[in-house]
Amino acid sequence: MTWSEMRPLLEQACWDTLYMVGWSTLVAVVVGLPLGILLVLTDRDGLLRNVLANKVIGQVVNVARSMPFIILMVALMGFTRWVTGSTIGREAAVVPLAIGAVPFFARLVETAVREVDHGLVEAVQAMGGTTWTVVRRVLVPESLPSLISSATTTVVALIGYSAMAGTVGAGGLGDIAIRYGYQRFETELMWITVVVLAVVISVIQFAGDSAARALHRRGGRGGGGPRPPRGAPPPPPPPP
Repeated sequence: MTWSEMRPLLEQACWDTLYMVGWSTLVAVVVGLPLGILLVLTDRDGLLRNVLANKVIGQVVNVARSMPFIILMVALMGFTRWVTGSTIGREAAVVPLAIGAVPFFARLVETAVREVDHGLVEAVQAMGGTTWTVVRRVLVPESLPSLISSATTTVVALIGYSAMAGTVGAGGLGDIAIRYGYQRFETELMWITVVVLAVVISVIQFAGDSAARALHRRGGRGGGGPRPPRGAPPPPPPPP
């Protein structure tokens, strides 16, 4: 196979992979971020202490995380067909990819949020801040560098999952590697696919690490620490 024949295949496969990973990451962040924060808030020393809810949510997350992706993808075929009308193609692949990424990202969010200094939480509470204020002004901003690193890790994992999804007709770079590189013995195309995947992952990892380092140097939220909630009384003056 010549380069002129491989190029359109690789371009389309790259766009399919980015499409699957992009939408799956969006769902993982939108659902996994509040889920991870909820795991922290409902813990024994959390602001919304609820041991039963914490155990139920934690168990669901653990079960979903422990399932190998290829098994999860097969188990969700009926649900995927109900949502997208098909079990083949990049749109269908988004469903298992997103469902597999949500618990993965949620646990990373939980770890990142737990690293926030509890003294900042107490300071906002002392100024009359509600739980929502603590989440919005302290937990998320102060853990933002770690959250970006967590999102980067999730994107890299999803690229690997998307290549696996290509083995069952989801499209993308994994599909190219299997259909042409393995089944048609186009070894050169398969290795080019491996190189492309490596380059894409390296670029995403570099961008995520750079953004996390930049935010970390600025103090998580851009410096200055948590601001008092609107309408809260001013903090007491320091002792003489």
